[in-house]
Amino acid sequence: MSESRVLLSVTGFNPHRWQELLAQEREVVLESDGPNDPSINYAVVWKQKPNVLAGLPNLKAIFSIGAGVDHILADQTLPDVPIVRIVDPNLTQHMVEYIVWRVMDHHRQGAAYRAQQQRKVWHDRAQRTSSDVAVGIMGIGELGGAAARALKALGFHVNGWSRTPRNLDGINTWHGESGLISFLNATDILVVLLPLTDQTRGIINYELLRELRRTNALGGAVLVSAGRGRLHRDADILRALEDGTLKEASLDVFEVEPLPRTSPFWGNPKVFITPHAAATSDPAHLVGPMLEQMRGLEEGRPLRNLVDRTAGY
Repeated sequence: MSESRVLLSVTGFNPHRWQELLAQEREVVLESDGPNDPSINYAVVWKQKPNVLAGLPNLKAIFSIGAGVDHILADQTLPDVPIVRIVDPNLTQHMVEYIVWRVMDHHRQGAAYRAQQQRKVWHDRAQRTSSDVAVGIMGIGELGGAAARALKALGFHVNGWSRTPRNLDGINTWHGESGLISFLNATDILVVLLPLTDQTRGIINYELLRELRRTNALGGAVLVSAGRGRLHRDADILRALEDGTLKEASLDVFEVEPLPRTSPFWGNPKVFITPHAAATSDPAHLVGPMLEQMRGLEEGRPLRNLVDRTAGY
């Protein structure tokens, strides 16, 4: 057992399993012994309470439990130590499965067939091939790149957009403000996997959705949002669904979570809802890499998957 301690600071769920697995190698505490606790060397966090990391003199690194790190960077008292984001095959696989599931459901007319089932209608609908459909992924980092490759293997045309240039074999890519409209104009199903930053907050608005290709094999544009809820404006998505700018949407994230029971999304037949469950963080797969990184740092090896604070991810 190491003499150093890990501060496990989370809100919104029971941390017991995380604590149990981290405790196999480290002493774990849910509260520090005050703002100047010298025994805390590492912090594992999810939406930590404000100020809990400030002033810890021997803090070496902060580990995010989720794929996003905006919940960490929102703390104005965050100390100047490395922040490690999750890059894990299990998490990536979950996200790829979600994206493929939702894209295929829209492509294979899932909403129409569910509506027919409710009315007990037996009617075979004409089905286009995947090569007739272009899927555009906003955010082609670790998760987006893996999803792009999976969709390409299924025969879809795949486009990608990112803040800075990225090259992926067989994927049409655009970047920056200058490439955004061209990317959208070439996209039938828009998949949103962007990180939440000051630049991306509210980026999925009505004006952006209007740029998607609506005359296509699907009979309209589709939105699949699985990044961060505050990337989009819920009211703009509803407006786009009402006037036909969007044909359908699959939404895993929302501006307010849990989604309020009064939200019109719940009863909208054009919307498929999941409760921020596209790629849940499984401690059984994620704690091991965290502990390995802690050991590596103490043995002189550099930390991997570091967050760029300037970029916000």
